Amino acid sequence: MTTQRREFLKLAAGTAVFAPAARWSFADTGSEIKAVLFDAFPVFNPGPIFARVEELFPGKGMELGELWRNRQFEYTWLRSLAQRYENFWDVTESALVFAAQTLKIDLTAEKRDRLMQAYLELKPWPEVLPALKSLKAAGLRLAFLSNFTHRMLDSCIQASGLQGMFEHVLSTDDVKTYKPDPRAYQMGLDAFGFSRAQTAFVAFAGWDAAGAKWFGYPTFWANRRGQPAAEMGVQPDVNAADLSGLLKFVRP
Repeated sequence: MTTQRREFLKLAAGTAVFAPAARWSFADTGSEIKAVLFDAFPVFNPGPIFARVEELFPGKGMELGELWRNRQFEYTWLRSLAQRYENFWDVTESALVFAAQTLKIDLTAEKRDRLMQAYLELKPWPEVLPALKSLKAAGLRLAFLSNFTHRMLDSCIQASGLQGMFEHVLSTDDVKTYKPDPRAYQMGLDAFGFSRAQTAFVAFAGWDAAGAKWFGYPTFWANRRGQPAAEMGVQPDVNAADLSGLLKFVRP
């Protein structure tokens, strides 16, 4: 079995591929972290999306799921560069259609809708709720900062029972761009009014961790897929397998 296939099957099953032990390198700036911003996927487990792909297209789920995911983010970056914005829901659907056409898979309207619906039903990873509760108990203010549209975020929050946990639900759709555009990360500062040093960011993807570091956020990478850091001249302050060490990062 290839490494890629093992990774896909573990993600589809909703299990984490553990990253190396956390590396603590964030220099003390003298400013206590007061708020934590989250990308969607450190909180919501995307495994059921890929499981549904395999369910609907047995034997082709890995290839279709990987191509769909990769094209999804390629479209966001291309649209940002070309200044041809389209919201993340529509980009996601376009990427799915492209992936199916590339692989010559018969993607009926019913199957397309079922796959898209999975993005509205995501549940949290096992340690998320205890981690969020511990952050709030410590006085941290929490927000989402995601490429997801408001509909996607609100639906997943409802499905996960996380109502009231986040003070702000920030969608980059409001500024008509995507991460890693600095305008996207700026939304967190505008929402809370804190400095960069006082506002931590929790990323799921290596490119997002790099983008947050470029912007100047103390960055915690929930590296659930155990990937190497992006070679972009910056490193996240913490590279961890899940959110269990997040409180220690923001309240050392």
